[in-house]
Amino acid sequence: MWRKGGCCMNGKDSPMTKLLKSELFRHGADIVGFGSLATVPPAIRQALPIGVAIAVKYPKAAIRGIRDLPTREYHGQYNLLNETLDALAERGAGILRERGFAAVPQTRAYVERFETAYSTPLPHKTVATRAGIGWIGKCALLVTEQFGSMVRLSSILTDAPLETAAPVDASKCGGCTACQDACPAGAVSGRPWRVEMNRGDFFDAPACRKTARERSMRGLGIEISLCGKCIEACPYTRRYLDSR
Repeated sequence: MWRKGGCCMNGKDSPMTKLLKSELFRHGADIVGFGSLATVPPAIRQALPIGVAIAVKYPKAAIRGIRDLPTREYHGQYNLLNETLDALAERGAGILRERGFAAVPQTRAYVERFETAYSTPLPHKTVATRAGIGWIGKCALLVTEQFGSMVRLSSILTDAPLETAAPVDASKCGGCTACQDACPAGAVSGRPWRVEMNRGDFFDAPACRKTARERSMRGLGIEISLCGKCIEACPYTRRYLDSR
C-alpha cells in the first residue's frame, strides 16, 4: 500500500508501479494500493490477477457536519468524490492500456451493470483489503489507519506486473462498539469481520438501506441511501478529524 507522499510499504517500487501510483496521486488520490486477486473467483475479476485500489478522503467539515443527519455538504462531497474516483480509475486504466496491459476501471457505470440493491460482484472494499489499504469494519465499511472510514473507493482490474502488498484478512476493530452504538438502524451485529465471512454474517444491509433512506429524506429532502453516522462515529475517523 502507498500513502500520498510515501513509498511502498513492502519496500518494492517497480517502474510500472511507481508510474501508476505517481499519476494517481498527482490527480487526487489519497491512498493507492495494489493487491493480488488470486483468491477471488476469475469470473468476477474478468480473469485479471491484480487489483488497484484507489481511495479519496472526505473533507473534515463534511464529516463533522453529519453527527445528527446527512447534510447537503456531505451529499455534495459524496457526488464530487464519486466523480473524482471515476476519473482516476479511467486515467489509471488508460495508463496501463497504453503500455499494452489489460485494464478494467470499475467506474460507477461499469459497476451498475452488475449490482443489485445491496451488493456488487467485486466490491471496491474487497480489492482494497487485498491491496492492504484497510479492513472491513463492523459496519461493513472499509476502515483505514490514516482516515478511518471517511473515504470513498474505486478500483481497477489489470494484468500489469504491479508490486502487490500483503492482504488484510481480519478486522482490527477489536472490542470497539462505536459504530454499533451509533447505528440508527441497528444494522451492526458487533461481530468482527474476517475474510471468509459474507457481509450478511455480521451486518444487516437491508436495515441500513431502509434507515439511510429515511434519514436522507429528513436531512436532505431526498430519498437516497445516504446516512454516514457510522463513518462519523468511528474512532479512526475521529482520530483523523481531531488531527491538525
